This record gives sequence, C-alpha cells and structure tokens, in this order.
Amino acid sequence: MLLGEHEHSLDDKNRLTLPARHREELGDRVVVSRGLDGCLYVHSAAEWDRLRERVRTLDPFESEARTMRRWFFASASEAELDRQGRLVIPAPLLRHAGITREVTVLGVDDHLEVWDRAAWQEQQQRVEGRAEDVAQRLANRD
Repeated sequence: MLLGEHEHSLDDKNRLTLPARHREELGDRVVVSRGLDGCLYVHSAAEWDRLRERVRTLDPFESEARTMRRWFFASASEAELDRQGRLVIPAPLLRHAGITREVTVLGVDDHLEVWDRAAWQEQQQRVEGRAEDVAQRLANRD
C-alpha cells in the first residue's frame, strides 16, 4: 500500500527520486501517465496492467470510452528506476501537470500522484472542509 505525502524536487534532467519507502512496492519498472485533477499518476507495471485491462473493456464504439482510452494511453510512458530510485518524467507530462521543479508525491493506495507543489497546496485548500461532506454523501448512497 502506498501512503503519505513527500516533497521532492526534479533535477535538471527531469528526474524524480521516488520515496524510498515506495520503491520496493513499485518495482523497477513503472508507468507514468496523465492523472485526473491536474496531477500525474505513477503505477507499478502490475497495477498498470490491471488498470489497462479495465480500460480495455470499455466499448471502443462509444465516444466516452475512446476519450478515456486516449486519455490514459496516449501520453503514458514506461520508465525504469535507476539505482537511486529516480525516473525521468517526459516533458509533455510535466507540461500537462504544470510541474516545473518543486513537486509533492502522494501515496494513494495503489499508485502515486505527482503534483506541482503549489498546485497541490491549492488543491488542499479547495478540499479543506469538504471531505466530511463528501464522506457523508458517499455513506448515504446505500
């Protein structure tokens, strides 16, 4: 399980050092993709395969299914972690998330989210106080 919030910086070669506590669970090969809400996702190869199978079941004749398939697959990039646990994040993905240098890496159970640090702080402010309301609405679905 991937947990926690970690502040990091990209180096001059757009390499991100992943938190040491997450490297073993992620393995040596990961997939970096566009995420939802303005971040990037980092999945282990095995977790990416599970997500891929789920997205592949969407009907390719439906417009929304094609949109999701393009969203996840077109910009995704496989990466191998080096000995220091670093991965190179391609420039198009960095642009998508508005990431320059300072990032926050979040452990979100089965994947990591990589946020521009300032964008993450803004996201936290938007969510502040809403979590209780969202939890209540989810609880009332039954």
